[in-house]
Amino acid sequence: MPIYLHYYFWLIVISATVFTLERVFQRKPAQEIVRADFVQDLFWLVFNTQYVSWGIAIVTVHLATWFDVTFLHLGLPRPESIALLSSWPLWGQFLVFYVFRDFLEWNVHRLLHRVPWLWRFHKLHHSIEQLDWLSTFRAHWSEAIIYKVITYLPLVILGVDSRVIFAILVTSLFIQELIHANLAWTFGPFRFLITSPRFHAWHHDVKLYGKSGQNFAIDLPIWDWIFGTAYWPKDAVAPARLGFQGMESYPRSVWGRLWDPFLREKKKPAAESETSSDSKSN
Repeated sequence: MPIYLHYYFWLIVISATVFTLERVFQRKPAQEIVRADFVQDLFWLVFNTQYVSWGIAIVTVHLATWFDVTFLHLGLPRPESIALLSSWPLWGQFLVFYVFRDFLEWNVHRLLHRVPWLWRFHKLHHSIEQLDWLSTFRAHWSEAIIYKVITYLPLVILGVDSRVIFAILVTSLFIQELIHANLAWTFGPFRFLITSPRFHAWHHDVKLYGKSGQNFAIDLPIWDWIFGTAYWPKDAVAPARLGFQGMESYPRSVWGRLWDPFLREKKKPAAESETSSDSKSN
C-alpha cells in the first residue's frame, strides 16, 4: 500500500477516535458538532493534508537529492552519509528524533508568536473560536512549510528510517487532534510529559499570560515548564474566550485568510493612534 494511503488510513482512524471521545467526554456539551466555520475547517483539512503536505514531501525529497549532488560536486561527503543514528534500533531512532523534532517545533511555534511577520501567518490558527478535533487543521499553508522544512528535512538528510519518520508523523497527528478536542483532560501526573487538551486550551486564550503568549508545546510540554512559558491555572478549566486581540477585523472567508499575511497592514489614523497611546499610558 502506498505511504499516502497509509497516512489517510491513520488520519481517518485518529479523527474518528478523537471525535468519539469528544462525544463521550465533551468539555462543553452545548457545543454543536457542525459549529461555526465547520465547513471551512473541512477545507483546511483537505487542502493542508492533500495538497500542502504532499507538496512539501515531494519538494523535501528533491531538496535532499539536490544537497547530495551539490556536496558531491564540492567533493564533500553527502549529508545522508552522516547517518548518525541509522545503525540504531528503530525504537531508539524514534525516541531520539521525536524529542529532537518536538524541541525544534516548540521553538518554531514560539517564533511564530514573537516575530511579527511570522505571526501574520499563524493568526489563521488562532482565529479558532471553538476547539474540536477539526480545528487542528486550520493553519496557513506557509506555516506548514516553515514547520515541515525545519523539522523534517534534517531527519531526511540524516538518513532516519522512513518508518520512524512516518511513526513520528502519525503519533504527532494523534496528539494534535487530541489537544484541540472539546475535552477537559489533564492527564494527571503525566501532564508534564504529554500536552493535554486543558494545557493547550490556554494557549488559545485571547489574553496573554507571558511574552507573546503561553503554552507553546506541540507534543511535549516539558519545554514550557523548563523555559518558563507554561501557564496552568488551578481555579479555571478553560479560557472564557478564544482568539486574539483585534480578531474582529480579521477576514472570515477562505480567500481573505489565505491572502491576509501578504497584504500590507492598514495604518491606524493619527487620532486613533494617539487615543491608543494615551490609553496605554493611563
